[in-house]
Amino acid sequence: MNFHIITLFPEMFNSYINGSILGRAIVDKKIRIKFYNPRDFTKDKNRRIDRKPYGGGPGMVIEALPVIRAIKKAKGLKNKVKIIFLSPSGIQFDNNYAQKTAKNYSDIIIVSGRYEGIDARVSKVFKMETVSIGPYILTGGELPAMVIVDCVSRQIEGVLGDFNSLEDSRVSSSDVYTRPESIEYKGRKYRVPKVLLSGDHKKIDEWKKTHQ
Repeated sequence: MNFHIITLFPEMFNSYINGSILGRAIVDKKIRIKFYNPRDFTKDKNRRIDRKPYGGGPGMVIEALPVIRAIKKAKGLKNKVKIIFLSPSGIQFDNNYAQKTAKNYSDIIIVSGRYEGIDARVSKVFKMETVSIGPYILTGGELPAMVIVDCVSRQIEGVLGDFNSLEDSRVSSSDVYTRPESIEYKGRKYRVPKVLLSGDHKKIDEWKKTHQ
C-alpha cells in the first residue's frame, strides 16, 4: 500500500509513522508513505501558497495550483488511485471505509488542508472523496491523515504481527485484563472477572459481547 500525503507540514508525521507497528510495516515494505508539500510546487519566490479568500472572511486559503501540481505528481501515470480530501463536511470515515479502501486500492492520496481550507477548484480538477474522521474541526488535516493511514494499514495482511488481531475478525471487548489476577489500591481489591479465568471459551465470548 502506497500512501501519498499532501501537506504543508510533513515533519508532523515523523514520530508517529516511524514508531511501533507503522514503523515496522515501513521497514518490512508492507506500506510506503510519501509526502508532497505544496510549497514545493509554487512559482512564488517566497514559496507562499496562502491568500485572502474571495468574498471576504477571516483567515487565509491555500491556492489551488500548488495543490493541483502536488496531486498530479503523486498520481503520476497510475490509473487506479483513490484521492481523499479531508474536510469536516465529508462522509464519516470508519472501519468499513478502511477495509474497502485497502481491498480495492494500492495507492491512496490524502489531501490535508490548513488555515481556512484549500481553494475548491482542486476538487473540480480531480475526482476525490471528501472524508471526515468526526463531527469536529481541527487546525489541520495532518491528524486525520494519520488516523486514516493507521486504520487502513491495519487492514493489510502482514502489518499486524497476527492478522487475527483485527477486531473485526474476532470477538473483542473494550475491557481487557492481564496479570496479576488481583490488585490492591488504597485498601480496595480489584479482581479479574472470574469468567476470564474459567477457560470456557464460549462463556468468555459471551462475556466479551456484553462488554464491547
